Amino acid sequence: MLRSCRCRRRLVLPLLSQCSPVRHRSSFAQSRPPLRDIRSSSDHPLALLRLHRTVLEETPNRDAVSYAAKVALHLHHRDLPRAEALFRAAPAPARGLYLDTIMLDGNVKAGRVDRARELFDGMPVKSVVSWTCMLSGYCRAGRLGEARQLFEAMPDRNVVTWTAMLQGYASNGMLREARDVFDRMPERNVVAWTVMVKAYADSAQIQEAWELFDRMPKRNSYSWNAMISGFLTAGKVDEAVQLFERMPHRNVVSWTTMVTGLAKNGFLCRAREFFDRMPAKDTAAWNAMITAYANNGQLNEARRLFNSMPAKDLVTWNTVIEAYSKNEHKDEAVNVFLLMRRSEVSPDISTLISILVISESTMEVKQIHGLVVTLGLLSKIDLGNALLTMYSRSGDLLSASLAFKRLEVKDTITWASMMQAFANHGCGYQALQGFAQMLRHGYKPTSTTFTAILSACSHAGLVEKGRKMFKSIYHVYGLEPTIEHYTCLVDLLGRAGYVREAKELVDSIQQGMHDEAILGTLLGACMMHNEVEVAREVGEDLVKFETPDSGHYTLLANVFASHGMRHETANVWKIMRGSKTKKAPGFSQIEVSMRNHVFYSRDQEHPQCAEIYEMLNDTVIPQMKGSPCTGFWVHALQSDPTIY
Repeated sequence: MLRSCRCRRRLVLPLLSQCSPVRHRSSFAQSRPPLRDIRSSSDHPLALLRLHRTVLEETPNRDAVSYAAKVALHLHHRDLPRAEALFRAAPAPARGLYLDTIMLDGNVKAGRVDRARELFDGMPVKSVVSWTCMLSGYCRAGRLGEARQLFEAMPDRNVVTWTAMLQGYASNGMLREARDVFDRMPERNVVAWTVMVKAYADSAQIQEAWELFDRMPKRNSYSWNAMISGFLTAGKVDEAVQLFERMPHRNVVSWTTMVTGLAKNGFLCRAREFFDRMPAKDTAAWNAMITAYANNGQLNEARRLFNSMPAKDLVTWNTVIEAYSKNEHKDEAVNVFLLMRRSEVSPDISTLISILVISESTMEVKQIHGLVVTLGLLSKIDLGNALLTMYSRSGDLLSASLAFKRLEVKDTITWASMMQAFANHGCGYQALQGFAQMLRHGYKPTSTTFTAILSACSHAGLVEKGRKMFKSIYHVYGLEPTIEHYTCLVDLLGRAGYVREAKELVDSIQQGMHDEAILGTLLGACMMHNEVEVAREVGEDLVKFETPDSGHYTLLANVFASHGMRHETANVWKIMRGSKTKKAPGFSQIEVSMRNHVFYSRDQEHPQCAEIYEMLNDTVIPQMKGSPCTGFWVHALQSDPTIY
């Protein structure tokens, strides 16, 4: 048993190199036996975890190596609390520079910079590695002032330390400071040169990047890839291609960079040529080409590539599902999602949101909701907000409210989404109660919050509440009212009959903020309350926008026609015919057997089209003939059965 325990203890030492910035060079480490056992176990994650657990249980806590191995293992498995507890319990003989640095590195990587500084300050002995580790922690956290103070206080610096400070400035966009460090470096390795080249390239200073790249005494694949990526980002495609062809040794990242960059610059065919030329394609390369096709709307090509892909990862599935979802190809998106569920890849937040946004019925939303619970993702705010919104859109306010109450974590978007749900269902008072609760819970309202609450006041006819809310946007919360806020208030005033006040509000908006939506809203109020003169003024403003939406012109013509103003009506139709207006086709939809059927105006595409029109002619029209309100439509249907 003792021999077995010692063997396992030695087997775990290689993991220290993955969890620590230092290398233990004791004779004990150098004389470790062959690692056949751990290598064979590493092919099976569960077996490796069992081995780790056995090591932790059986290794005696009697020397620095044992403690270092255990702490490193806990950190490797991201179990910082256990690592911290073991570190605190370590006896004096087990403490030392090695163990202290491992714990320091673990806290830095976990983002616990303040705790790392406590450990650093408590270290009786510090090495260059310890100083560099603490410096990197400050840089990663964006605390460049503290990083610079630590850097200047270092008794000894090496090229890694200088490069860490350089990387800190570069990654935070502080190019001037980065260049100052670069110029002061007593010696520069290829990493330092590459960091500086990439920093200039990422900041669109492509000439400076090229000058540095050209001066580099030695380059590696990262240097070449950084410069090629910089050219592509700057739109210098020819330069990127020329540099790529000069590259002595290309790796898969080089090829993938070219594929992605060419596609983003609109050279999809050339991107495919590079993809086909690749000597070996990894998953990232396939994903890059599929994404390129998807982003350019070539979904069939994306799907063909997807189907031929030998191994798919989460990014692959999400790319195709999201592409179908954005282009409203619901059936295809759901089909790919079902294929994904049969694969070994589990959906994540992005997958589920892509499916949620195309869900059209409460039943579909509930199915996704159940999957969210099963996968343990209910604590994710973005997913919870999407669920709430889609319940509301499907008409199920109760489920939306229950989803809101059960969300483990909420943010201002969550509260705004719930208020908007109440607004859409005419529950203005509940929306106002939600606003009050949000304030009591310590959340600060945002622009989106006020859009939701003003919309709720409009739907519920709460004029005074709406006026007060609108005034509070600037005077209480210090936010600038947006055009959406103005539109909501115009809608509220217009619905309540305060058309003149609504017009004055529109006139008070500073020049450049007007849009056709707010004028269309005001025009609708004019139609509702027979305000012909205001409608005339609004119509003149609408013509200036040259709006392609025929709805506004139709509304204006109807206002004039309802008052017998034939000349004005004819003028509106004349303007409409002379402009580039378009009328979006009307449509209706119905859910049958958990499948949504959409019917557009003059639709001939539905597979049961003939039966539907036959039923209209034989059943619906005869029933409508007795109604005086539908006489016109009966005549229209009989003269043109494709009117729907």
